[in-house]
Amino acid sequence: MKIAILNGPNLNLLGKREPEIYGNLTFEAYLSDLKSKFPEISFTYFQSNIEGELIDQLHAYGFSYDGIILNAGAYTHTSIGIGDAVKGITTPVIEVHISNTFSREEFRHQSYISPNAKGVIIGFGLQSYELAIQSFL
Repeated sequence: MKIAILNGPNLNLLGKREPEIYGNLTFEAYLSDLKSKFPEISFTYFQSNIEGELIDQLHAYGFSYDGIILNAGAYTHTSIGIGDAVKGITTPVIEVHISNTFSREEFRHQSYISPNAKGVIIGFGLQSYELAIQSFL
């Protein structure tokens, strides 16, 4: 099974940025744990602060992978282009968020991804990614 994990803007700062919301663990350390926990899965990981690069990756994996886990960060709430890219591919996408976006600012309550995602997992910290993986299994 092949799963791509795509992280959007500022998620490269996990472990440093607002640890009270996002925790102290880097995503790379967490990914290493996921690879150990799910050795039967071939993971591809990509992070970018650039909207178009995330769209390019959705196109690249969106017809040949078994699943995509997408945390588009703030682009979730602003990017019609990412929402359209999710709609345009055949690989199922799970939208994840580390924090509970509904307990935060009002603008974070809107998602352009959710209407085209297989599902949405919000607010379980980094465990949100593991829950998404389990949905593909």
